[in-house]
Amino acid sequence: MTEDKKDAKEQRIRAITRLHYSKPNVIEAIAKFSRDREVVPRYFEGFGKRPDQIQYPSDIMGMVNRGATSFHASEELWLDPLKIDSNMTPEELSKIRKSWDLLIDVDSPFLDCSKIATKLIIAALEQHGVKNYGVKFSGSKGFHIIVPGKAFPRIFNGQETKNMFPEWARAISEYLMNWIRPTYNKEVAKLFSEEEILKRTNLKREDLKSTRCLQCNNAAQKGILVKLYCPECGFEAERRELKLNKRKLRCLNENCPGILEMRDSEEYSYCGYCKDPENEKIALSSDRHPDKFEETVGINAEVIANLDLVLVAPRHLFRMPYSLHEKTALASVVLKKEQIESFSPRDADPLKVKIADFLPNSIEGEAKGLLASALEWKRDFSAAEEKAITKKYANYQNSGNFEKIDSRNVTEDMFPKPIKKLLLGLKDGKKRGLFILITFLRSLNFPPDFINMRVREWNKKNEPPLKEGYIKSQIDWHLRQRKNILPPNYDNKSFYTDLGLLDGKPEVKNPIVEVTRKVRNRSYN
Repeated sequence: MTEDKKDAKEQRIRAITRLHYSKPNVIEAIAKFSRDREVVPRYFEGFGKRPDQIQYPSDIMGMVNRGATSFHASEELWLDPLKIDSNMTPEELSKIRKSWDLLIDVDSPFLDCSKIATKLIIAALEQHGVKNYGVKFSGSKGFHIIVPGKAFPRIFNGQETKNMFPEWARAISEYLMNWIRPTYNKEVAKLFSEEEILKRTNLKREDLKSTRCLQCNNAAQKGILVKLYCPECGFEAERRELKLNKRKLRCLNENCPGILEMRDSEEYSYCGYCKDPENEKIALSSDRHPDKFEETVGINAEVIANLDLVLVAPRHLFRMPYSLHEKTALASVVLKKEQIESFSPRDADPLKVKIADFLPNSIEGEAKGLLASALEWKRDFSAAEEKAITKKYANYQNSGNFEKIDSRNVTEDMFPKPIKKLLLGLKDGKKRGLFILITFLRSLNFPPDFINMRVREWNKKNEPPLKEGYIKSQIDWHLRQRKNILPPNYDNKSFYTDLGLLDGKPEVKNPIVEVTRKVRNRSYN
């Protein structure tokens, strides 16, 4: 787009902005929803200062007159939004947090896919006893679903619900995604032909297929099953992920001098989270339990229209109802569930919108069953997930791509923001946090006594701290390894995103790269 076209588009949107936000009913709807929320205006290309709020309806036009084009609000409700400070610890934020709403952000590259997911999530909410929820168009290709904080019990499992953000909101979003996944994949696959998708994306034909575990609904991984036999005695054996090299394998028959030879190999699927019911030492696999796995029929929807519902983090903002979208010039209009199927972007014309409440009047505690089911699922899933993730990264050793760093040149002010945030302590995912911290410190070549001291200082800030025996065993194991194990890359959502350590998109792939650059730049100056 040329600069002239950009300028013309901006001028058009600014003209629509003044007309739209000057309507009394639009001002009233935005002001009503803004109560107790942090509200940040966007000035076409960039956001305004934080924290900020709308105290009076007149504030809206005041911001518009200063160039505001849209308004974004927090999921969290605050005693006083202006007292929020970015340097506050999670405990300090909890003290001034009044409540939080569950905000599910459904966003796919295709509007029709977002419609399918939105309808499925609404059905899931209703099946869990939640009858009151709000739905609105995001302004682009997605929808927002909200369940007010009032719907959740004030105290659950001995915890104040207001203090359990974002952990509980994230668990519910993950649970709902897992709940709708099989149906979502099947419904979306009906929308597209393979040829159409290959033309519209950079995917290859083999990328469109996938296999999932029917036991946990997660995508299965692929492995190689090697079949061996002994030409001397006829003994047969199978080995998974066997590395085929020059090393010869002796026959496992005690009195046979034969050497095992490969007869065949085949691909199989296995689940990284579920164990074989007949042998807890191995993963659930398709060669032993084919009935536990299902290959997608047609197109794998999560490849072409992936849904990441878990955009939940402290102080996360979302577009307010009836706020405009800068790229589309459409309004974030509120919908009834019956309107979703027939909804078209032209129904979000800001000059023709009809006002409705986005936040429903929930029945107190109606979402208790949903919360209980989500936390139970999350507890079982996390236990299997942490074990699988730790095993995976324990085998991912430093390949020599990172230059060796002298820890004497590294100070904690050079640590990346996600690591600094981790050092403030965690409530959930502490074992994953420990893995990040130990691998980070060891990759920077800090001495063992410093690692021992710093990890234990961190553990005191956890709620509750990890047991000393576990801390000691993990440090001892890592210090025994001949090669350093790198900390996970930032794009591994099971670590940084799931633990709430990322505030934005990192500029580099791994936290070690950030420190390496800072050390190098300091040595040049």
